[in-house]
Amino acid sequence: MSLGPLMIDVAGLELSAEDRELLRHPLVGGVILFSRNYVSRAQISALTTEIHALRTPRLLIAVDHEGGRVQRFRTEFTELPALIRLGQWYDRAPVDALKVAADLGWLMASELRAVDVDFSFAPVLDLYSTHSRIINERAFHAAPETVGRLAQAYVKGMHAAGMAAVGKHFPGHGSVGADSHHELPVDRRGIVTLRNRDMVPFRLLAAAGIEGMMPAHILFPAVDSVPVGYSGRWLQDILRTELNFRGTIFSDDLCMSGAAITASHVERAHRAFEAGCDMCLLCNDRSAVVRVLERLHVALQPLSQVRLMRMHGRTPEPEIDWRRHPRRESALQALHGLEPEPTLALGDDSAA
Repeated sequence: MSLGPLMIDVAGLELSAEDRELLRHPLVGGVILFSRNYVSRAQISALTTEIHALRTPRLLIAVDHEGGRVQRFRTEFTELPALIRLGQWYDRAPVDALKVAADLGWLMASELRAVDVDFSFAPVLDLYSTHSRIINERAFHAAPETVGRLAQAYVKGMHAAGMAAVGKHFPGHGSVGADSHHELPVDRRGIVTLRNRDMVPFRLLAAAGIEGMMPAHILFPAVDSVPVGYSGRWLQDILRTELNFRGTIFSDDLCMSGAAITASHVERAHRAFEAGCDMCLLCNDRSAVVRVLERLHVALQPLSQVRLMRMHGRTPEPEIDWRRHPRRESALQALHGLEPEPTLALGDDSAA
């Protein structure tokens, strides 16, 4: 059996009969977890074990676990800082900040891999701006090259823990004020400006071989007449060809308001796949998931299968218990050098 091209959510702390039926559907290839799915490390480990046992090859399991206000699992997990704290450290001591970024990437990934989560949708490659309500402190920095350097270090740490990385939100969400969870943001800048600023971190990470990218639900009318996630111009001509990206393209949640170019979730999925997405997310709308599974007709792409298989979590070599790993102590010490970040949990009704 192949991995299907859809990633869906589940309702609670354990799988229901309906969850199991949907996850066995051939169009499903992954599961995204939310705060409602978590109460303890033991519980989440049991849930991921059950999900992985349902299929061969096993379903991908993902979560939004960036740190700061976007961290789905908190109790019994390290409270991770918002990425902007690493950017602030970089301004004071760039060499030290790059080491800390790698250590925190390792810490985030190692704690998730220990409960058999395959990957986090991280890191954020958007540029910092006070203008953006949804990105803001989730970004490393306002300078594109600094974002690229910190992100590469962070991804190197994730890789050392056996986790693939997903850069988001291509080609950059940090410069628009609107929140695509609730409306479609419009950015009227041209492609030259975007290439010289927002796209720089994505270009650097693509060149470094990052495994995944997630496009933003944003309309750039100077570049194309449809939002990025439905645009062959953005995903094929620019991301694949110009940036030479060879990894998996994950849509952002097609149930978000910013994705609502049509009322039909089936049509949204069709358009996303036609534009070049390898896997589409459908979150927090079970009726939409059922309709898409019943009505979507899409051929599985062999190259997409190869890309998706690269997203499975790996056991790092040499295998050392993350709780006794010397790198964990280094990462925890580094956290004491960061300013505390208020816990402002992002609502559990949306992907990030």
